[in-house]
Amino acid sequence: MTRTILVTGASKGIGRAIALRLARDGFTIVAHYRQDRAAAEAVMEEIRGGGQAARGLAFDISDRAAARAALEADIAAHGPYWGVVLNAGIARDAAFPALEDADWDAVVETNLGGFYNVLRPVVMPMVSARQGGRIVTLSSVAGLVGNRGQVNYSATKAGIIGATKALAIELAKRNITVNCVAPGIIETQMTEGLPLDEVLKAIPMKRLGQPDEVAGLVAFLCSAEAAYITRQVISVNGGMI
Repeated sequence: MTRTILVTGASKGIGRAIALRLARDGFTIVAHYRQDRAAAEAVMEEIRGGGQAARGLAFDISDRAAARAALEADIAAHGPYWGVVLNAGIARDAAFPALEDADWDAVVETNLGGFYNVLRPVVMPMVSARQGGRIVTLSSVAGLVGNRGQVNYSATKAGIIGATKALAIELAKRNITVNCVAPGIIETQMTEGLPLDEVLKAIPMKRLGQPDEVAGLVAFLCSAEAAYITRQVISVNGGMI
């Protein structure tokens, strides 16, 4: 039986690495993206070049109606997902006194709202399929310990941890595991321009993480070997905490 995994934010960075790794492990990939269709198509072509199936799905995870419509239509056409990786998210950093209302709202509606907007339409079809499954969410070291200039981002990433743990309890008897991966500072477009000398002082391993290192953990959590692991938060951060 072919198992399908939806990966949100699959067009670049960590999401791209996750989609490619899960495809190599034999899953059919639904590569979600918001706007960058060309980058998503490149990921799908790479997956197909390796002999696996992939299709794209475009919507803004902060738009509840759009997310529901796109997901319900895809499930109606292709059947329920066996797994979901909630990777998509944004950051709008500023010191709290300088934080704009729009920056707070955008981050909360995308990162935390996206948890609900994506999972609400897909969980019951997963349950009804009676095939078990995997849900992996992406938090952050900022959600575990907070970070200067990221009150909004830290709040949403901490919220994802709480939501993940609660959902894991609800779905455990359905053999659907729900776990959270909390990356540290990973070398992607989101980390470009950071003061590297200062950043490395906080990392005992003295280097940035790589997207493939996060993808490897996600792949394990989606594997048969991880069937008895649920409600966990696992960090990939070079020893930061």
